[in-house]
Amino acid sequence: MTEQNVGGSSITLAGRRICATCVLPENPPHISFDRNGVCSVCQEYNKQERTPLLLESDFIRILDKHRGKQKYDCLVMCSGGKDSTAALYFMKVRYKLNPLAFTFDHGFEQNDAVANVRRAVDKLGIDFMFFKTNFMKDMFKRLIRSKSKAVICHPCSIWYMKLGYDMAARVGAPIIIAGWTKGQSVKQEVMSACGCNVHQPEYRAMATETQRFLDEQLSDMPQYKDFPRSMEQMLKQVKRGGNKATVLSPHWFLPYGPEEYVKIIQENLDWQYPEKSYPRKSTNCSLNFVSVHNSMRDYGYTHYHVEMSKLVREGVMSRDEALRNLEMNFSDELMTGILGELGLNQKDI
Repeated sequence: MTEQNVGGSSITLAGRRICATCVLPENPPHISFDRNGVCSVCQEYNKQERTPLLLESDFIRILDKHRGKQKYDCLVMCSGGKDSTAALYFMKVRYKLNPLAFTFDHGFEQNDAVANVRRAVDKLGIDFMFFKTNFMKDMFKRLIRSKSKAVICHPCSIWYMKLGYDMAARVGAPIIIAGWTKGQSVKQEVMSACGCNVHQPEYRAMATETQRFLDEQLSDMPQYKDFPRSMEQMLKQVKRGGNKATVLSPHWFLPYGPEEYVKIIQENLDWQYPEKSYPRKSTNCSLNFVSVHNSMRDYGYTHYHVEMSKLVREGVMSRDEALRNLEMNFSDELMTGILGELGLNQKDI
């Protein structure tokens, strides 16, 4: 699917040149290159005044404001990946809060990811809420079969954030903890929306197509009559309902990254990398493989390229490491099995 010469001067992705600084491909009009092969996103980043890094004391100040006022100090959205599992560990052990772990399964969560959560909550003595539903499957099937350029992960993220707010309101948790990394936030600042800014040029085309799908393709599906058409609309719904939970990630405030906290959760929680996942050293649902395949087909890159490019610019990850993590090798057998869960086959993609 890709052609990459890691560390070389000529690197292409899906037939497109890759930025000489980060890992974004040329994708006009939103991502263009200068004469030196540097993308417009990196050029704009180099012009910006650097935002001061958030301090852990800022995070603790927010936690202390809500500590002990409800049965659960926070709801931790835990997928079983390294980032969310570390977030769960930190809330219990480092910050001495009483968290509720919350995991959802839309039909495509991998067994080894859920097993990671179960081991973590058992070892930490944390209450655990597991929610499984087929609610999103008809939408996923329509999105794929229609050949829409909408990114599967985008409506899913709207849904799971709404679900997170609903669950937090149900148990009275004032804070929602996500495992978002610095590469998934805009300026490593306190946020109350989602881990990415769909108005950034890297996301603009994807966001436009996703909203088009939600506006045009769900009208004959009554189960989605009230489904939010954007993250902003979802937040308005939440606010009208009186939910004032704050969404935070400890990873925005801590001075170290995955290399350090993976060791912590492996030693203390018996956390394990899943057998199959993309990108390398990540934990995502199995439908993510289809989402990645379609994003490469439609845009020549994925939201993971955007996230890792941010990490490269911030000096958190090397460009060569990002390229290795983003290499793709999806077997026909893997894709056939995932699509079969929706009654589809490879002709549908």
